[in-house]
Amino acid sequence: MISTGLVTRLAQGLTALLLGFSASLSAEPTPVTVRVISQDAKFIGDHTGGAKVVLRDAETGAVLAAGHTQGGTGDTDLIMNAAGRSPRRASADTAAFTAVLDIDRPTLVRLEASGPLGRPGTVARTTSERWLIPGKAVTEGDGWVVELQGLAVTPTFTMKDGTIEVSAKVEPLCGCPIGPGGPWPAEHYQVSASLWLGKRRIAESQLEFVAAPGNFAGQLAGGPTKATLVVFVRDTMTGATGLGKLTLKQ
Repeated sequence: MISTGLVTRLAQGLTALLLGFSASLSAEPTPVTVRVISQDAKFIGDHTGGAKVVLRDAETGAVLAAGHTQGGTGDTDLIMNAAGRSPRRASADTAAFTAVLDIDRPTLVRLEASGPLGRPGTVARTTSERWLIPGKAVTEGDGWVVELQGLAVTPTFTMKDGTIEVSAKVEPLCGCPIGPGGPWPAEHYQVSASLWLGKRRIAESQLEFVAAPGNFAGQLAGGPTKATLVVFVRDTMTGATGLGKLTLKQ
């Protein structure tokens, strides 16, 4: 003879199963296209390792989808000459992350983007939120576009006769070329190298543009092996900044 308690537990289990099955039936595939653009430049894609993208339920924190943008940086003329209200900037081969979300209710979705993944010393981050409705795609126009602020800075140095020879590769986060003329003129970028011992700056010097794309160089007086070399960049046109640092080793 089956006990009343067992019957109750079986009924509860069946109810939970049916509710879960019902919820899975009510979820509708919801396509989402995400693109990440570099401040004052192009889209972040394969050239600099792409940008990491995480889509979460903003209420629960649950991850709905994750990946990274893949593809090209886009059409330079289309992007740099874009004007007017919500202009199209993405072409067919422009880097994107695409996902199909299974949501069963109106959901506030939080987008977390970070990158470029190929420049780990200067990764930037941003978040954005928007409401999604089951079955209503977010693919119109350029999709869901977010902007990462800043510049990528990759410093190197050598020690010679008590002098530090400093070099730095400077780029928008998309890896677009800084040089004489062109959309990202070298003269717009102020680049400095400094040595820090804790919170104290012990030396500083300006770096000069030496070669395209985006190579700057200069010298600093040598310092203690525990000092930190900091290369700081500022775009005088947009105010965008970037920083790279290394610990001195002899």
